[in-house]
Amino acid sequence: MSLSAAQATGAEAVFDAMVRSMRVEAKDILSLELVRTDGVDWPVAAPGAHVDLQVPGVGVRQYSVLPSDATRSLWIGVQRDPGTRGGSRWVHDSLRPAQGVRVGAPRNHFALDTGSGPACLIGGGIGITPLLAMADALQRTQRAWELHYCVRSRDRAGFAALLQRYGERVQLHVDDEAGAPLDIEGLVHQAAPGTHFYCCGPAAMLRGFAGATAHLPPECCHVEHFAAPAVSAELPSGSFVVALARTGGEFVVSPVCSILDVLLDAGVDVPHSCRSGVCGSCETRVVAGTPDHRDVVLSPRERAEGKTLMVCCSRASGDRIVLDL
Repeated sequence: MSLSAAQATGAEAVFDAMVRSMRVEAKDILSLELVRTDGVDWPVAAPGAHVDLQVPGVGVRQYSVLPSDATRSLWIGVQRDPGTRGGSRWVHDSLRPAQGVRVGAPRNHFALDTGSGPACLIGGGIGITPLLAMADALQRTQRAWELHYCVRSRDRAGFAALLQRYGERVQLHVDDEAGAPLDIEGLVHQAAPGTHFYCCGPAAMLRGFAGATAHLPPECCHVEHFAAPAVSAELPSGSFVVALARTGGEFVVSPVCSILDVLLDAGVDVPHSCRSGVCGSCETRVVAGTPDHRDVVLSPRERAEGKTLMVCCSRASGDRIVLDL
């Protein structure tokens, strides 16, 4: 994964857009068609990408990009979350067609492997959204692939029009009817050698996926989280210095503060949203020093390379780290 020029400078591209249409996909799930007000096509959204939607009075929220046949239409899916911090409630209760919105350029931390091997896609609830874009891309290739869509009840199974494109490659698993969650371990056991597995869904599903794929090479297992996994205890950490390569500032980050908190308090403008290492908004290039990664975005290879870190949660493995800010 490489940072775009906008990310490298800390300035994300943001577009004025309008809601052209909205569609009820299932219980508590809406899809939104967004078009730019300048009439220009959206930047290409690779399978698995998401965009930042600016929610008035709440902040930035991330939503995965659905496949679309029209380059001037960008579709996203939004599920009403009972534990919402305000984003999904605003979309469902307040946002309407012809209303203006601000939308960031597509970003991708859940990319589809470009090899020729088989792919197994596993989505739970609204976690199906990034996998639909992957399925759409795989459908145009000669690769073997399958999609398993898990919902608690049939009234929560959305995106029927998209799913019909893929025929028997899609298997719907309804927990209430099956009496048990999807047997992810069985899927992994039956898969052909070299299969890449992709999973996006609630925490329980991701825990099951992690256990079922623990014996596989990390590069074959791809996950996108809704939220940061719970930890049983705080990780040990001391104070360190964060230095800014471009502006020359230096700041002490104490054990009870994040790099992001310190930078914002100092008036340094850093893109951010989730503050928990999930969304990737605050990814920043490392000029010198070794990161102590605590996010769930970077791959094992990217962590080992240490070229970037998420300033909202990650720290320094040492007494000093220099960032490209």
